[in-house]
Amino acid sequence: MPTASFTPGLLLAVAVGSAVGGVARYALTLLVQRDVAFPVGTLLVNVLGCLIIGMIFEYASTTGRVSPEARVLLTSGFCGGFTTFSTFSVESVELLGAGLWQRASLYVCISVLVGLGAVWAGGALVRAALSVAPVR
Repeated sequence: MPTASFTPGLLLAVAVGSAVGGVARYALTLLVQRDVAFPVGTLLVNVLGCLIIGMIFEYASTTGRVSPEARVLLTSGFCGGFTTFSTFSVESVELLGAGLWQRASLYVCISVLVGLGAVWAGGALVRAALSVAPVR
């Protein structure tokens, strides 16, 4: 992604996006993470965030119709606030600390591979949608 300039408007866009993304992450995690010994809530928000950022990146790159403010609000802001590498890392270390090496390994592998796949899939979805209904 191109580097955006440093302006108060862009900082505000990141702040608003981060707040909305953080609240959405918390709510979705509470909704899906029940009495499960596997961190499905964090996995879901991280994979969904990868899909969303893949879609945003592809749409913005392909069409050129996304303003710098909207792009930073949605990527650094919303997706940055929504996804959580730090929580993923803590959960992985906790699984390892509990001696659950297989579960920790599965979590790390699924998170990384499915996350990369979701970014790719997000871009593919946008490319497919644009080929059906090109933006004018």
